Amino acid sequence: MSTFADKTFTPPELIRNFCIIAHIDHGKSTLADRMLQITGVVDPRLMRAQYLDRMDIERERGITIKAQNVRLPWQVAEKPHVLHMIDTPGHVDFTYEVSRALEACEGAVLLVDAAQGIEAQTLANLYLALENDLAVIPVLNKIDLPAADPDKYAKEIAHIIGCDPDEVLRVSAKTGFGVQELLDEVVLKVPPPVGDAEAPARAMIFDSVYDTYRGVVTYIRVVDGKITPRERIKMMSTGAVHEILEVGIISPEPKASVGLGVGEVGYLITGVKDVRQSKVGDTVTSERKGATEPLAGYREPRPMVYSGLYPVDGSDYPELREALDKLQLNDAALTYEPETSAALGFGFRCGFLGLLHLEITRDRLEREFGLDLISTAPNVVYRVVMEDGAVHTVTNPSDWPDGKMADIYEPVTKCTIIAPSDYIGAIMELCQSKRGQLGGMDYLSEDRVELRYTMPLGEIIFDFFDNLKSRTRGYASLDYEESGEQSSELVKVDILLQGEAVDAFSAICHKDSAYGYGTQMASKLRKLIPRQQFEIPIQAAIGSRVIARENIRAIRKDVLAKCYGGDITRKRKLLEKQKVGKKRMKMVGRVEVPQEAFVAALSTDDDKKKK
Repeated sequence: MSTFADKTFTPPELIRNFCIIAHIDHGKSTLADRMLQITGVVDPRLMRAQYLDRMDIERERGITIKAQNVRLPWQVAEKPHVLHMIDTPGHVDFTYEVSRALEACEGAVLLVDAAQGIEAQTLANLYLALENDLAVIPVLNKIDLPAADPDKYAKEIAHIIGCDPDEVLRVSAKTGFGVQELLDEVVLKVPPPVGDAEAPARAMIFDSVYDTYRGVVTYIRVVDGKITPRERIKMMSTGAVHEILEVGIISPEPKASVGLGVGEVGYLITGVKDVRQSKVGDTVTSERKGATEPLAGYREPRPMVYSGLYPVDGSDYPELREALDKLQLNDAALTYEPETSAALGFGFRCGFLGLLHLEITRDRLEREFGLDLISTAPNVVYRVVMEDGAVHTVTNPSDWPDGKMADIYEPVTKCTIIAPSDYIGAIMELCQSKRGQLGGMDYLSEDRVELRYTMPLGEIIFDFFDNLKSRTRGYASLDYEESGEQSSELVKVDILLQGEAVDAFSAICHKDSAYGYGTQMASKLRKLIPRQQFEIPIQAAIGSRVIARENIRAIRKDVLAKCYGGDITRKRKLLEKQKVGKKRMKMVGRVEVPQEAFVAALSTDDDKKKK
């Protein structure tokens, strides 16, 4: 029997909904920990660092992947208030999580590290908050660090937001200094939610998770009316009708309540096991006398990077499909569709928001569902216009059309790079080598500069970020967003083993870098494929033109071992006989590429370093 968290609905004027937005590693999760402690919602004995980061992978890497919401009680001038806080991720790949969290809030705490200042992702998240008309509270964190320079960075923030440097709050999430004042400021500055308590119920689904025992748990923000247990509700986009088994709040563990009123954030459970029934961005209303107008949903995320995921053991294919279904409920930005490969068998073509998103998704599938996976090299979406006017959308090199092409378009991104001004030369050199075009440059302060580049997405997704970090000693930060497409001279590079193309190794790249990819792949495969009884040529080709070649030498039996002395013609006769045998073997022999060779050839250098 669950105990009810509270007996009455909280009046909207006492509710404050806010989220914490920042760049990676600026202390969001630590600040959330202090807020949990100060408001007393967590028992001191159960307190641990990164309390709201529930996944092992988040705790290991020290990054937030899932936005988490929590209800905090807080008193200002002896008036009890209810604060709904959402802790959001900081990495560019999880911007969709941040945008959904912002829709459920009226205010945002903009957190900046007092030792590092504003970074690219800080700006991106700030612009998202301003687009949603949120009240922004600027905060400098880590002021207890020896390297902290709060006065300098307060001026930087004031310059961007247009406030007074004295208005920027100074806190230390580690020691708890200034956190109480920040909570008071949230109550003062963030407006209360607005909604009609008497209108038909309308609630926005902003997140959902799958629980093995209870089915789909849906997180909602009530806009109008109220949501109560045992009520029959309707999902407005799918028309599905369910009975609510439980409604509750998260504080920070789920607690059942008598219902949720205007402006409240909480969860509901209907016992539904079908993961497609609870769509993020959908509007929940009552079945009887429900609302007719749904709430404005979220902009659908557009995948930036595509990669194939295949089970190492082909019999795991149904398990992989089920795992992707459940993971998509938890991660609304993930898209997938079935595909087959001659080399790798049955699998899925998955769309991701970036490389870290790909890496985390693969990691979660392997850990949470016990799968063993191969992922193909990531690539982006190309649009190919043929001379006869036909248009093809290519997400995979095997979809590359044959025939004469009039134009090929690739996706382009707007990149924002923030770094110390000493590294401008190194950054410009790197961006130009990746076909980048400088769009503008601004000095945020006398020693920090913001560079804006337009760059093909295909050049960013491999090793651009690693190169940027190594050239700037880790000081640069990068943020990018899609910005349409441009016409480019792209080619498909095929890798041929004994004249036969292996689809898993094909790649689409710019004609200037095609030779580099061909030679690198050919030399990689020469080391990975075991020697056979006959010679194997490995070729990289663009259409019918071979641009690189390596040979795997044949394993030769020593047929001269039994010849000791005697005439040279005997030796020649034996060698000729062997030569004819090798030729015949080559005609019927097929090259078997072992699974390990696929994994090693398709994995990036980073994967190898980790192993």
